[in-house]
Amino acid sequence: MTRRFLFVLGSSRSDGNSELLARRAAEQLPETIEQQWIDLAAHPLPDFEDLRHDSDHVRPTEGDVALLIDATLAATDVVIVSPLYWYSVSAHVKRYLDYWSGWLRTPGIDFKATMAGRTLWGVTALAHEEQEVADPLVGTLNNSAAYMGMHFGGVLLGNGSKPGDVLSDTEALARAKTFFAQEAPLARFPYETD
Repeated sequence: MTRRFLFVLGSSRSDGNSELLARRAAEQLPETIEQQWIDLAAHPLPDFEDLRHDSDHVRPTEGDVALLIDATLAATDVVIVSPLYWYSVSAHVKRYLDYWSGWLRTPGIDFKATMAGRTLWGVTALAHEEQEVADPLVGTLNNSAAYMGMHFGGVLLGNGSKPGDVLSDTEALARAKTFFAQEAPLARFPYETD
């Protein structure tokens, strides 16, 4: 399968620091790798209603849910681009990940098996010098990847609060140059041992 990156933008601000950092990292990808960028603020998902155990599921064929499910299934690499909001992913991203639960039961797509072996990445900007405060966000993405049998490329962290601040974080910009070139290991839950 040809590599195809889906960048899921989860900020409530367009061209925010997380997106700027993600775009710097994406500039390093070879031109032969297709990129799709979807802004969740421009393509809002309705509140997730958990009907996994009490309803027939039908694959959506139109609207933002259909756009996102199709893009997710087509991607070899899913990049969650979310600022650190209250020490985790944004509400937009959380809702998108909640939809994964429903897609697990959607007939005809075999969502978990389809996503197994693909790679989940994260890019985030935080307004805190100590990067450990992003551990809950990293854990959310790592554990989601582990559950799905995906690889996890880690999270590219940058510092910034005001628009454009991350462009002054020279260490983050340097990491962005090689972020997607690294080998992404199979994700594991923290309690799993080799």
